[in-house]
This record gives sequence, C-alpha cells and structure tokens, in this order.
Amino acid sequence: MKTSITINGAAYAADVEPRTLLVQFLRDNANLIGTHTGCETSQCGACTVLLDGEPVKSCTVLAVQADGHAVTTVEGLAPAGFLHPVQAAFWEKGGLQCGYCTAGMLNAVVSLLQENPNPTDDEIRHGLEGNICRCTGYQGIVDSVRLAAEKIAAGGAFEPVKA
Repeated sequence: MKTSITINGAAYAADVEPRTLLVQFLRDNANLIGTHTGCETSQCGACTVLLDGEPVKSCTVLAVQADGHAVTTVEGLAPAGFLHPVQAAFWEKGGLQCGYCTAGMLNAVVSLLQENPNPTDDEIRHGLEGNICRCTGYQGIVDSVRLAAEKIAAGGAFEPVKA
C-alpha cells in the first residue's frame, strides 16, 4: 500500500504492507533510527514521536494511519548541529544515562511543555507516566524538564552542539 508521510519536514513515500508499524516505517523506510522499539506493546514509550504535534507511541500506530500526516522524530527537534532546549536541558541536568528511552522521552517532554509551559514536579511526573526509564531514577529527568521550561520561557533558542 502506497504511504506518504512528512517526517521532520521532508516527504517520504513507500509501498508498505498494511500491517507495517510507524516505528518500522521510520527506521526502515526513512532511515531515521533515533526512534527505538522497546516493549512493542505501548508500555515503555521509547518509540514516542509527534504525529501532527501530538505524542503517539509509534509501535501501536500503523504507517498507513500516518499517511498524509506529519511526524516529528528526535532527529527533527532541532536543525543539524543544534540542540532543542529540551535536548540541551537533558544534557545539562543528566536526564539520560543509557539513552534508550531518551528519544521518546524528549518528544513527550516537548509535547508536555507545549501544553503546560510551567509544570510542577507532580505535573511533570504525571505527564511522563507513559515513558519508562530504567536507568535514571527520574529525578534527573524532572530536573531536566524544569530547566527546559526555563530555557523555553527565556526565548527557547536552539543551542549549538558542544563537542
């Protein structure tokens, strides 16, 4: 089945099986490997992407359901060579360790901060309930989200990647 999806502002089209998952389309057809497959049951959130600006678990969305829609992956959060304020905050506050959940976590946080630009710690934890991290203990993530909210409130400029 012919499927066309705008991913990170670029058009991608491919003939796919009707049962092809969006995460598979992203990785196999668009060669965007930042989105990870974790549990494949929508429990962990590692595969979270933004579909028309809304967070979805791409392991439970069929590629054909995304036909004609726009998807943002972790690779599309900021221009090449730059970090989105959420990415920069995760780097600065240690909101990641192994990195497996990070792409999904970042997309969930971007969405959370668009809906609630100044969340409390409880609102952050509630907003990220669908994303599991097995390494950090979550306090680094909460601290990162708070810093990201501050960065965005101060203008939210993209930051150059530091070597």
